[in-house]
Amino acid sequence: MQIAVLGAGAWGTAVAIQMARHHEVTLWARHEDHAAAMQLQRTNARYLPGADFPEGLQTRAGLAGAVEVAACDLVVIACPVAGLRAQLTALRGSPVPVVWLCKGFEQARPGALWGLLPHEVMAEVVPDLVAGVLSGPSFAQEVARRQPTALVAASPHEAVCRAAVRAMHGRDMRVYSSRDWMGVEVGGAVKNVLAIATGVLDGLAAQQAQLASARIMPGQNARAALLTRGLAEMTRLGVALGADETTFMGLSGMGDLVLTATGDLSRNRRVGLLLAQGLDADAAVRSLGHVAEGVYCARTVLARAESLGVDMPITRCVVALLDGSISPVETAVMLMERDARSEHG
Repeated sequence: MQIAVLGAGAWGTAVAIQMARHHEVTLWARHEDHAAAMQLQRTNARYLPGADFPEGLQTRAGLAGAVEVAACDLVVIACPVAGLRAQLTALRGSPVPVVWLCKGFEQARPGALWGLLPHEVMAEVVPDLVAGVLSGPSFAQEVARRQPTALVAASPHEAVCRAAVRAMHGRDMRVYSSRDWMGVEVGGAVKNVLAIATGVLDGLAAQQAQLASARIMPGQNARAALLTRGLAEMTRLGVALGADETTFMGLSGMGDLVLTATGDLSRNRRVGLLLAQGLDADAAVRSLGHVAEGVYCARTVLARAESLGVDMPITRCVVALLDGSISPVETAVMLMERDARSEHG
């Protein structure tokens, strides 16, 4: 296959490396100096150091458009959600199947009540594009090292799922298919918010001496409870938006939530840990040095939930914490002081 990957961050590079072991792949960077350095060094020292490029991987710079990718069999968009609209606009008129890797909600545009999921952005920009989403529990470093990973390709277009499977499925990468791109994208967005909450609890657990006066000392029991109730929140929102409930028992729901909320390589979990240490949201993001989508989409998740009458107490606490209206300790206390109720009511 001939494949174009638009975006040379850590995840785009890892996916390009995976596919270039069996196909011809062009990795598009934003800047000429970055593309030239990768082509010369045969690695992405800026975002994924130590991962060597296969022979089938080449680099270019710029915003690839319909003309440049017309000869491709698949286009993979590997930018943050904030850059998706521009990438899709550049592909207007392209007949090539497209999958995006971004997870989250776009920031609300002027006059809008909330931001959009990636497939909703596509519906505004290029509604005729044959496209879908590739998501699931995956750290870039592990994919680049050929450690076993499973993903899900979701699209109403069977051709997109077939192209994604053909491009990536192999010995160390398993790719499943789904038609429920709403559910897959909701899972990919909400798990980032829940990972921040889990990082906060885990960070507080390391400071138990400071929490004695608050009469709450979270541990691993609390983490398990948070993940379970977080999955329930995610599912409620997804179903209200029209997703299939069973999607959230799969890779883009429970699978991605467990990895992002507990894995040491998780950016969103790291934000929660930093918040538990007393940093504010801006300082935590600056310290991270990378995009943490949960910080940017938490308010949209809550706004859409409230518009649908969906109760999301964990998300509500995360938003309050990010806004600075409650402390990390108050976050833990608020989550535990909710009234008793039926688990499935």
